[in-house]
Parts: sequence; C-alpha cells; structure tokens
Amino acid sequence: MYRFLLSRQWVILTLLALLLIPTMVWLGFWQLDRHEQRVARNNLISASLDAEPVPMAELTTADGGPDPGDRYRPVTATGVYDVEQQMLVRQRTNGDGAMGYHVLTPLLPADGGPAVLVNRGWVAAGQDLTEAPEVPAPPTGEVTVTGRLMADETTANTGVRDRSGLPDGMTMLINSDQREDDLGQPMLGGYLELTETSPPDPADPALEPVPEPDHTGIGAHFAYAIQWWLFAAGVPVGWFLLLRRDVNDRRAAAAAGAAAAAGPGKRQAAAAGSGERQAAAAAGAGAAGAAGAGAAGAAERVGGRERPEGAEAEAAGTAGSGERQAAGAAGAGAAGAAERVGARQHPDGTEAEAAGAVQERDVESSAAGA
Repeated sequence: MYRFLLSRQWVILTLLALLLIPTMVWLGFWQLDRHEQRVARNNLISASLDAEPVPMAELTTADGGPDPGDRYRPVTATGVYDVEQQMLVRQRTNGDGAMGYHVLTPLLPADGGPAVLVNRGWVAAGQDLTEAPEVPAPPTGEVTVTGRLMADETTANTGVRDRSGLPDGMTMLINSDQREDDLGQPMLGGYLELTETSPPDPADPALEPVPEPDHTGIGAHFAYAIQWWLFAAGVPVGWFLLLRRDVNDRRAAAAAGAAAAAGPGKRQAAAAGSGERQAAAAAGAGAAGAAGAGAAGAAERVGGRERPEGAEAEAAGTAGSGERQAAGAAGAGAAGAAERVGARQHPDGTEAEAAGAVQERDVESSAAGA
C-alpha cells in the first residue's frame, strides 16, 4: 500500500521536509539568541547610565579599549580641545533621521597624559557633501567634559566600510587608533560621547547632542523564534496530511476499478435469471393450454357418442383438429418464450433481429398446428 513512498516525488518531498525541520529549529534558536542579546544590552545600558561618573582613565587605557561591561558608563575628562585635529564622521543621523556629521575633537589633558577622543555632537550636512559644513568652535581653555564611554567603531562591529579617498577632515568610523596616528601622541582607547561640558559651551548655535542609546525596546526577535518553531512543527503535519490524501485517493481509485471490472458479470447473471423466470412462465402457459385443449376434445368425443353416426364422425374430426391447434399453440408459446430469453442474452445490436425471428416462428407454428 505504501510502496508509492519510494517514488521520486515522495522521496524528494520527504528529503525536503527532513531538511526544513532542523533548519527552522536552528533559525528559531538564532532569533531567541538575538532576543537574549537585546535584553542583555538593554540591561547593560540601563545599569551603566545609572552609575556615577568616573574618570575615563580608570576604565580604559591607551593600549586597549574599555571592557564590554563598562560601555555606556558615565566618564569624565579634563583638558583643552585641539581644534586643528578635528574630524567629521560622515553619514550620521540625528534623532529625527536627518543626515549630517558627528564632530570629533581630541581633548589634550593638562598633565600630558593620553588624549581623549570626544564626540561633541551632530551637525547638519550642507548642500555639497564634498565640503565640510560650518561647525561651531569648541570652548577655549581648559574644560571638564562628561559623557558616555563608547567602544571604538570598526567595520566588523558596525558594518560600515572605512573608505579611502574622502575629503580632508572626514572619516567613516569613530576609532581612537586612527586618530592617534593623526595626532601623533597616545590616546585612550574608545571615545567619550559628550553629554555635559563645564563650564558650559558658549557656542551659538551649539552642536546637537547625540541621543541616548535606546534601551527599552526588545524588538520582535522572540516572536520570530516562536514563528520559526511553529513552521518546524507544521512541516511533519503537512507531510502526514499529504500522505493521508494520497492513500485515500489510491484506495478510491482501486475500489472504482474493481467495481468496473465486476460490473459486466453481474449484469449477465441478472439477465440469465430473468430469462429463466420468463421461460418457466411460458412453459406453464403452454401446459395450461394443452390441458385445456385435451379437456375440450374429451367433451367433444363424449358428445359425439350421443349424436347420430353421421354427426359422430364430424365431431371426431373437429375434436382432432382442436387438439392439434392446442398442441401447436402450446409449442409456439414455449418456443417464443425460449427465443425471447435468448434475445435478452444477445448484445443490444441483435436483440431486434432475434425478436423478429421469434415472431416468424410463432406464426409458422400456428399455421402448422392448424
């Protein structure tokens, strides 16, 4: 019954199902992992933003960036801005999605320690993207800045390709190692994302602060994981439903074929039974006719004995003639019944011809009896 599962169609379908099930299960766990990463990131940002500010030099060094657990922590640094080494980071958006630049300005500590790379904020792009827009100058003199400690950007962790051949003073990534080479002096790993300046920045208009990272939404990763697992569970269910439908179709086709093969034999048996019943009826009718004719002849012979001799001979002849007609009628009836039975067992195309032959033999038998 199930040998059709070895057909090419079912082999391909089964292999496809066996491939889809583990793939969908893996995709579900992948989405679940992304959900857990998003939740962990949100918890880290929330805890870091609530922490008290510490000097940036306590959480990072010039030889390496901050630990992953220290990202987004509030840090402070004191020094003087070096406007000559200021850079613009291309293709950055503000909170409203407008395109512009982030402004990077090194802060040089008064004690001669490693410099600090400060992201001062966002400025809108001009009409000509090959020319730097006008950027408000940073405060002069020594300032203390407070901001979020961020890890260096790379192509690997941002997906942004660090292109070469950009206009002077522009870059694609915020990376302290690159700026250290341009500055010519050590720089702490990572960078400070400015939130506050003391004394306040007198620039008018001031740069737009970089918005706080989102740490409330978790995305739809968990829902996607459930969706992939439901798909994985639906594959074997769909395979079984297709199997059951195919089995039912094959059983119905086999039953229809068996009924078609047995049909002609049943019809022939029914026709033979009908013919036998009709032949028996015709034989009974013939016997009744013959008995009636015999009784009539006997009556005529009895009457003849009571008549004169001349009339007796005439009555005897008449009685003999009646007996012969009755016998002929009985024989014709039996022959006609037999012929009609035979006609029903003939194909439809010869049934009319057989009926005609029966009628002709009925007439001939009647004439012979007369």
